[in-house]
Amino acid sequence: MQNRPTVLIAGCGDVGTRLGVRLAADGWRVLGLRRDCSALPPSIEPVPGDLAEPACPSAWPAEAPDYLVFAAAANSHDEAGYRQIYVQGLANVLGWMHARGQRPRRLLFVSSSGVYGQSRGEWVDEASPTEPQGFSGKILLEAEQLALSSGLPASVVRLAGIYGPGRRWLLGQVRQGHRVPAEPVQYGNRIHAEDAAGLLAHLIEQDRRGTALQSCYLGVDDEPAALYEVVEWLRKRLNVTEETPAPVSRRAGSKRCSNARARALGWQPAYPSFREGYASLLEQS
Repeated sequence: MQNRPTVLIAGCGDVGTRLGVRLAADGWRVLGLRRDCSALPPSIEPVPGDLAEPACPSAWPAEAPDYLVFAAAANSHDEAGYRQIYVQGLANVLGWMHARGQRPRRLLFVSSSGVYGQSRGEWVDEASPTEPQGFSGKILLEAEQLALSSGLPASVVRLAGIYGPGRRWLLGQVRQGHRVPAEPVQYGNRIHAEDAAGLLAHLIEQDRRGTALQSCYLGVDDEPAALYEVVEWLRKRLNVTEETPAPVSRRAGSKRCSNARARALGWQPAYPSFREGYASLLEQS
């Protein structure tokens, strides 16, 4: 197929692969950059490479991709690991493109709702203050600024807690009998992995149609929910009656993220709440 659009997904892991499969089915040429490309499906062309290494991968495309999606995940969950992948990794990719005179139509940088520090159940949107307490949120904010100041048209996509096939941590906690207290309320935000990929695909398609994208979007389902409510719903669905003394462990923070901006662009999650998403997961068990 001639003149088909091209996307390069740097850090082509779970969400990146789901995005690539969607776009390939729509006629795109999809290139996936990751250290081990053996798990990539046939519809994604492998670009073996390490984002942490300054040398450009030998399989880097000769022609500029129309879109660049940076969807990497840190190899180690410490400060050095985060900085190496999100800041230095993005800087490396941008440097490789600049050295070759490549300028994609838009860069999408996949970030996290962890850049917000709100912890009292506040509603949060793209205009809310970003004052993270931990190193991960601070480093992601630094990487966001690198993307937005890259000289390329860029949008940051802050995904909430991703769940889906292969991401069953909470199900495991509930099956072990862990619970959470009803008070104080701990709000959580989530997005199914397929919806995360769907949002990225929607943003790319809207950009191709000439829609003016904003610099930031929150990727989250329609219903922030109290963790207590989610756990109790899962206990009933799983018929769990035992209870362990230790509560479900989770990162600190309690906020409610709004997806109004993404929905105003025409995006709708296929799994609007945890109920639909986890029901689908349980059906696959």
